Amino acid sequence: MSSVVLRRLAITCRPTTSIYHGRTFSTSSPLFTETNSSHNSNTNTTTPSSDAPRTVTLIPGDGIGPEISNSVQKIFEAANVPLDWESVDVTPVKSPDGKFRIPLRAIESVTKHRIGLKGPLATPVGKGHQSLNLALRKQFNLFANVRPCKTLEGFQTPYTNVDLVTIRENTEGEYSGIEHTIVPGVVQSIKLITEHASMRVCEYAFLYAKLHKREKVTVVHKANIMRLSDGLFLQSARNVAEKYPEIKFEEMYLDTVCLKMVQDPTQFDCLVMPNLYGDILSDLCAGLIGGLGLTPSGNIGENGAAIFEAVHGTAPDIAGHDKANPTALLLSAVMMLRHLNLTDKADRIEKACFATIKDGKVLTGDLGGKSKCSEYTAEICRRVKDSS
Repeated sequence: MSSVVLRRLAITCRPTTSIYHGRTFSTSSPLFTETNSSHNSNTNTTTPSSDAPRTVTLIPGDGIGPEISNSVQKIFEAANVPLDWESVDVTPVKSPDGKFRIPLRAIESVTKHRIGLKGPLATPVGKGHQSLNLALRKQFNLFANVRPCKTLEGFQTPYTNVDLVTIRENTEGEYSGIEHTIVPGVVQSIKLITEHASMRVCEYAFLYAKLHKREKVTVVHKANIMRLSDGLFLQSARNVAEKYPEIKFEEMYLDTVCLKMVQDPTQFDCLVMPNLYGDILSDLCAGLIGGLGLTPSGNIGENGAAIFEAVHGTAPDIAGHDKANPTALLLSAVMMLRHLNLTDKADRIEKACFATIKDGKVLTGDLGGKSKCSEYTAEICRRVKDSS
């Protein structure tokens, strides 16, 4: 099973019966096309070599975002990663309808390059401001959020040997944005669950588990209460599970997962769930390994789009003071490299980062050290160069 198959699912947009039961995958992106594919495409289907330079959209973000983005760029330069960066600003602009939206140039950049790396973004609280993170997911139909959580040797937490992945449906559920006021003081929010989106993310979860040699997939739900909406998601997972008999499948209520997770997270492997549950549970899992500052994240979309991001906050109180920890964004960038099939570069950078944390001599304040962001970055760069 090649990694191209997993990426092909992520970039396919077809009716449910075509994608999930016929297992016919197609692509509009040359990077993710298998050379032996029988599907006809109007685009060039030559797969570039892993050494060919690739332009990636960089969204530095707010607060500490520019600092940690600069850190990642320096480490990539030290590793001679064949990437060019196109930096764009996503500061909201006011549209004719009075709402603040993502600037057109940022949309055009991601649309063109299909791959992005994003620092933390701040969304102003108040009427008329939309969540930029949510807006990006909707704009590029980033249907699956993938967040690995693995214990880092040398950084002590109450838990050891954590090694799990949460895969969150990213486009609907309670975050569909369907709300209205029935009468003053009574607001209704509609949870949208569709078979297409549920099958798509569940299929991705099982393919991810198979590709990464994961033994079990747990579907997280509350179908005992929301029998129709969560029931549809659960049934979709069951249908997909039948096609993967080699992977153990289990069903578990969200509250039960939370209870068991804090008791013994090693009993979990790969988890797939609707949007809101994934938002909550993925942060809980990040806490098991030390927090969001150590947790990578990738958003996989259709038509070749993927945006990898740091999911922690903007930390405006330390912005500009050279105190930020770039680990989460760096590990997200490592995920991006593997998505682009630059595995060797990804492994070198990841090993250098892990070795720096394990050594414990050059760490930022949140990791228990006294070093600056620039010093931590320089140490990783040194280790990357030494490994070449």
